[in-house]
Amino acid sequence: MSHLPIYIGCAGWSVGREHAAAFPAEGTHLQRYGSQFNCVEINSSFYRPHRHQTYARWATSVPKEFRFSVKIPKRITHELRLADCEQPLEEFLDQCSGLGERLGCLLVQLPPSLAFEEVIAQGFFRVLKEQYSGTVILEPRHESWVDAAPLLRAYRITQAVIDPSRISTDSSTAGSPKVQYWRLHGSPRIYYSAYDLAYLKNLANQLRVAAGEGATVWCILDNTASGAALRNALELSTLLTMSINESSGPPGFSCIHEGS
Repeated sequence: MSHLPIYIGCAGWSVGREHAAAFPAEGTHLQRYGSQFNCVEINSSFYRPHRHQTYARWATSVPKEFRFSVKIPKRITHELRLADCEQPLEEFLDQCSGLGERLGCLLVQLPPSLAFEEVIAQGFFRVLKEQYSGTVILEPRHESWVDAAPLLRAYRITQAVIDPSRISTDSSTAGSPKVQYWRLHGSPRIYYSAYDLAYLKNLANQLRVAAGEGATVWCILDNTASGAALRNALELSTLLTMSINESSGPPGFSCIHEGS
């Protein structure tokens, strides 16, 4: 019976000293991180390119079930603003193809100033889907993207579920229903605040239910500025495993956690 995966991880794989006891003492940061989590979001690709060989090395540092989410460069999203970006997009896809089967999805985070223009958005998604057949996640940050849901569904683009949310659209009804992608930035202080146990318990239940209904679920903790992401991701993984073990969910349901 096939498993329904829930991917839990952080935006980056640095292991701080305050959390070192939860990870093996030996190995690179990525190897140690990959012993406890089954995914990671690469944000450094937003700022600078990485060589194909670098991605390939990262792929060999983690278990075979591990998956990477890779953020599309700001050159495409913030500078070119999705227009006339065929060449940089091709270069980026060639680089991150070094991950091979461990490339789980691409993350397209838009600037808050980028309003929805259907012609430009459609042109970008068409070019992207012609070159990349995998999962694409969109994080829009301008209110006008509430009108984009039909286009996202047409191109099977998953709109991320964001906390704290910047726009009022219901992410659960936008894009592909087969994938959920949560990005938790920290609240009330973005990138710093930790999530409390009550929030994480409720979140674990939501993720479990979504996966039980057939969605592939990702949850990325991005409250990394003061180390809260690692702690919250470890807590969420534990809660989720407990809720699954206590559940009478469908046969074959499990959370994939390498090294645990």
